[in-house]
Amino acid sequence: MDTHQKALDVNLDPRRYGTFAEIGAGQEVVRWFFRVGGGAGTIAKSMSAYDMKVSDAIYGRASRYVCRERLQAMLDYEHRLNLDRLRDVRGDTTAFFAFADTVSARNFQGTNECHGWMGIKFQAHPRDDDSQIIIHVRMLDEEAALQQEALGIVGVNLVHGAFALHHEPELLVDSLLDGLSTSRIEIDMIEFSGIAFRHVDNRLMSLKLVELGLSGAAMFASSGEVLQPSEFFYRKPILVERGSFRPVCNVNLDMLRGAHEKFSQLPSVAGKEVAQVMEITMNNLKAEGEIDLRDFLARADVMAACGMPVLISDYFRYFRLAAYLSRYTRESIAITMGAGSLLELFDEQYYTSLEGGILESFGRLFKNDLKIYCYPLLDPATGELVTCDNLEVKPELSKLYHYLLDRGEINAVENYDPECLKIFSREVLRMIKNGDPEWETMVPEPVAEVIKSKNYFDYQPA
Repeated sequence: MDTHQKALDVNLDPRRYGTFAEIGAGQEVVRWFFRVGGGAGTIAKSMSAYDMKVSDAIYGRASRYVCRERLQAMLDYEHRLNLDRLRDVRGDTTAFFAFADTVSARNFQGTNECHGWMGIKFQAHPRDDDSQIIIHVRMLDEEAALQQEALGIVGVNLVHGAFALHHEPELLVDSLLDGLSTSRIEIDMIEFSGIAFRHVDNRLMSLKLVELGLSGAAMFASSGEVLQPSEFFYRKPILVERGSFRPVCNVNLDMLRGAHEKFSQLPSVAGKEVAQVMEITMNNLKAEGEIDLRDFLARADVMAACGMPVLISDYFRYFRLAAYLSRYTRESIAITMGAGSLLELFDEQYYTSLEGGILESFGRLFKNDLKIYCYPLLDPATGELVTCDNLEVKPELSKLYHYLLDRGEINAVENYDPECLKIFSREVLRMIKNGDPEWETMVPEPVAEVIKSKNYFDYQPA
């Protein structure tokens, strides 16, 4: 169905009746419902509290005007108003809703971040408890008129999806960019809540966003709550550890701890709260073919057991990850990795598609003074300790490597726990599958408890 058909389909459903409240880019969503005809049967009210003081007077003050807090206040207020005014009159036959968005489209100077929050609070059936969907969008068109057009289409897709596809949330997610492309709109956060979505795991929906290409990355907290990257990273230094986390081992936490201690000593970071996150790439999740959802949830749960937020990204190349993070903060950014991963970073086969090859990759990776913190590797065959100081790259890249080392772009994690050097996640995984109880000493206690309680990674109780 195209946008016109979707809007008309909603208008012709006699059960649906509600409010559209839009701030920041005109009333682009409700315009569709007026345009296609039959809107009087759907629209109880349409408004735009564009002035800040007017908006505050209606919805209360917010820390920012384009933020989740403001959107939630709009949804709650407008939906409650509909129920208070209309439930007694037509509640037996009507499923009420409130759609809202608060956005920052391209300003006249073209200097602002073009993004917005959009959501719908609704009854799936008359007299039903409330359900809700919230999304965060980034508008990628260069012209304000095109951004407004794209917002209108996404909004119609969201409203129609809420009514027609709430019982199939994966199809709902897939439908959000109908009539658009990822070159125009990016959806980097989605959250389902309420009675109609009581069985939905929002972590899987976050994964779906990245898998479908609606976003290059998505985040959730250790609690499973969906996070919006621009709010989580807002004005904070960032430290990322990339890994497979099958499972999280003591060495993973030691790597993060050691890098954090070193990173926090930088003058630009000292005294500031560092946003730490564990990152999994789609490339890693698809290493054995299609994504195994139980395997994904196992990794998510063991990271959650460590209290860590999770970033799922489609940024296999580190310079793309760095560019993504630099969108959200002007503070320092650091990535921690093992010596083996650092050696892979200097493998030229990964950069053949770039015109400038490895030099272009590193220019983009380090252009904002990004730091790499290298955790040592104990070679199990030779017993040699490989660090960033004795790492052997190809001779033709040696000068480049030592240039980055001398500039302090690559740094050694020297404050490591020697006991952790003997731990390798692939070996821990093998021990779990083989029933060797020694694995429990190699992972944090909460991780062991999760693995045993849910029989993750082929664990079989004795």
